[in-house]
Amino acid sequence: MTSETSTTTPAATAQASQDLLTRRYATLGSHSPLFYDKPLELVSGTGVWLTDSDGKTYLDGYNNVPHVGHANPMVADAINAQLRQINLHTRYLNSRVVEYAEALLATFSGELQRLFLTNSGSEANELALRIARQHTGNTGVLVSDFSYHGNTTSLAELTTGLKVREPFGQHVRALRIPDATETDDHERLLREALMDVDAAIASLQESGHGVSAFLYDPLFSTEGLVQVPDGYIEGVSTRVRAAGGLVIADEVQSGFGRIGSLMWGHQMYSTTPDLVTLGKPMGNGHPVGGVVTSADLLDEFGRHNMYFNTFAGNPVSSAAGMAVLHFMQQEDLMAQADSLGGYIAGRLATVAAGSPHVGSVRGRGLYFGLDIVEAEGSGPAPQLTKALIESMRERGVLISRIGRDDNVLKMRPPLVFTRQNADILLEQLTESLAALKA
Repeated sequence: MTSETSTTTPAATAQASQDLLTRRYATLGSHSPLFYDKPLELVSGTGVWLTDSDGKTYLDGYNNVPHVGHANPMVADAINAQLRQINLHTRYLNSRVVEYAEALLATFSGELQRLFLTNSGSEANELALRIARQHTGNTGVLVSDFSYHGNTTSLAELTTGLKVREPFGQHVRALRIPDATETDDHERLLREALMDVDAAIASLQESGHGVSAFLYDPLFSTEGLVQVPDGYIEGVSTRVRAAGGLVIADEVQSGFGRIGSLMWGHQMYSTTPDLVTLGKPMGNGHPVGGVVTSADLLDEFGRHNMYFNTFAGNPVSSAAGMAVLHFMQQEDLMAQADSLGGYIAGRLATVAAGSPHVGSVRGRGLYFGLDIVEAEGSGPAPQLTKALIESMRERGVLISRIGRDDNVLKMRPPLVFTRQNADILLEQLTESLAALKA
């Protein structure tokens, strides 16, 4: 939010950024999306702060990749120390990998006591679906009708929240996720939503696909942080299992203490998934992912597949993951996310009450958002949402947007976010909304 002294002129910096963009297009193509109308060139970061090529600093209210803060010293030191010692193929025995697996599994309960390590959330979801198909002998998958779970071919075939060229899979059925904020009659909402689930399962069975899995994000993040009625996840899970399928919770966005009161998003519900997929927050930016499941499912898969992953959870990745867990515990970041999340929700409710362009407050813990509308009750406002994001960037705060109508402000900062940081974000958001109203 401030500018550092620099001998480089603004014109020279702007030209250098334009030249970099041209080089990016010439090598990486022009189709991989960048944030903002004018792409932001970031050159350094620490904690919740980022610095661009002009020397301007920004409060990071969006990125969950640096889970315990940008350039976290404990994570950086752990990676450096392990890299200087040894990093190798995961088919060799190494204590660092086993110690990390033990520490990570200690955060789970019940039968979720086995771990496959991967390199990303996409890879984790791909593996979880493969396990489900082999276990059930079925191919049918249930997802929400506006979701994203990764970039592999099989995941593209069930993607409903992004543009992809792959045809929507004939083995996939998309469910409209019920939003409890849209009506006071939650019993009717739940009943009708579960009837849709019954119809989707029946369709998969009649077409010969059967049901292999229900794949969901516990916070329904891409969908716009939808608040489902009580009993929905439990009802879907019961029906899927009765049809012979498994339940997969994608915790890449919801998990790792982000909701504050619980370590994992699926713990918000009174049913435990059969598989849990993990991704980018695990290594604070270093590529690590995973699938957590039961001993029975891991052993069954292992008996029938010679499965290994050359780099997944290698000693350096495991050192990064262990450092993240240690830092979270040392700084009590879950408790901080819980208390700060409550404070932010209260402040956002006040913001919503004072603006005709805010429909509802969404999210939980340190994953929160606002539903932006044209005016009270007049429908979603994606262009106004985009204008707010651009305005916040100019004010030195980075946020994003999600939802089927691109109108839900998405705020998901690193867990080292403080009350002072929250006040800055909320003050700038209030001013941006006021300017929008004017």
